[in-house]
Amino acid sequence: MVCAHLRTILGTAPDIDVVEPAHDGEAALRAVERERPDIVLMDLRMPGMDGLTATERLRARPDAPVIVVLTTFDADEYVLRALRAGAAGFLVKSTPPEDLIDLVRAARRGHTVLSPEAMRRLINASSATEQHREHARRLVAGLTERETEVLACLGEGLSNAQIGKRLSLTEATVKSYVSRMLVKLGCENRTQAGLAAHNAGLVG
Repeated sequence: MVCAHLRTILGTAPDIDVVEPAHDGEAALRAVERERPDIVLMDLRMPGMDGLTATERLRARPDAPVIVVLTTFDADEYVLRALRAGAAGFLVKSTPPEDLIDLVRAARRGHTVLSPEAMRRLINASSATEQHREHARRLVAGLTERETEVLACLGEGLSNAQIGKRLSLTEATVKSYVSRMLVKLGCENRTQAGLAAHNAGLVG
């Protein structure tokens, strides 16, 4: 039912094609191999191979699609593991239809699809160990002062434009900082960098 609902919503957008639904992880792997989609909306709880395993398998591909996790907020531990595996963000299944299309477009452009409220709830539920936090602090220590400021903004879920406005930087300059930070931190995307900001204590 959820899959059909999402397909109906996304099918109303002229610039989005839903190429193939899949109802378990194995089917998702086969669908990606056949269709080579730009984006996969991945549920976590599915029969057979779950969404976490499927996410890890897909992100290991050299031509990996962008993966956005779907959650109901009662599986936050698994969402964290999915984000660390390279998922670009997550959406709740109750996301309003008018927002869902814009969020999918944003993910396609490389943005984090994680609202500030969702980020706060996820981090509050995080079971990050002291080892994770210490590792994040060591990585952040290697950043410049400005890069650290930008990273803290990512931890709040801000866009490049919002970060530029707060720090009096151009959007292009922010993008450059973010690209360098991802390399220094060993993060695949902005969402992983945002989690590192929280683990390092940059965001309250």
